[in-house]
Amino acid sequence: MEALNGGGKSSESPDVVSYGDRFTCVGSSILETRGVIVKEGNFMLEERKYFLPRLPREYYQGDAVVHWEMSVFDRKTGWLDDRFQFAFRELMLHAAAREGLFCPVYCLMPDHIHLVWMGLRMDTDQLNGMAFLRTWFEPQLKGAVFQPQAYDSVLREEDRKHNAFAKLCGYILQNPLKKELVKAPENWLFSGCVLPGYPGLCPFEEGFWEILWKVYRQQNDPKAGHRVLPVRIGRMPVDGA
Repeated sequence: MEALNGGGKSSESPDVVSYGDRFTCVGSSILETRGVIVKEGNFMLEERKYFLPRLPREYYQGDAVVHWEMSVFDRKTGWLDDRFQFAFRELMLHAAAREGLFCPVYCLMPDHIHLVWMGLRMDTDQLNGMAFLRTWFEPQLKGAVFQPQAYDSVLREEDRKHNAFAKLCGYILQNPLKKELVKAPENWLFSGCVLPGYPGLCPFEEGFWEILWKVYRQQNDPKAGHRVLPVRIGRMPVDGA
């Protein structure tokens, strides 16, 4: 057998399967030891030559507002429980402290995760924040692994206006209802927000948005919005979070 640096997941008779950030598996069988892909049998690993397209890095910095989605490889379930959510919230606080971030809403689904980040500082970089979060969070998945990259949607100016933004957050919170996991979004136990200093704040409670915008105005550095952005004409494939 031959070991290659990377990350991975056990798979039976794959056709073409993405493995970690750098490799694609083509063939019949694969074994995994933590953090190392082990080759065995009739298959090969090819180094990845593509990544999800991203906007230029400047779009994720400063006061950027981004909707992130992290999917689990093969849509594996069985990892979502109270312990997982506790670890998630703790790591989100660390990410918030490191990068200057608010999370007005998150929704942990059985096979993927939604969250929204709002940048607060001139040196905020959400790509760094996502790389940090994924690195420290993946061990909580009970043997599952994230897809090689998170999906993102960088909000445009019109989407950041109060009513449009609240509608987006409400849409994210509706996910458990759409999947018929609950009869009402507020009954889902694995959604909420992470604002440092406000542990009891809940997006379903009356007055939530008034508190959120008040705290945001207090903590947001006005200079964080003074970004010179390249023309938004498309996305480039980059090695990112």
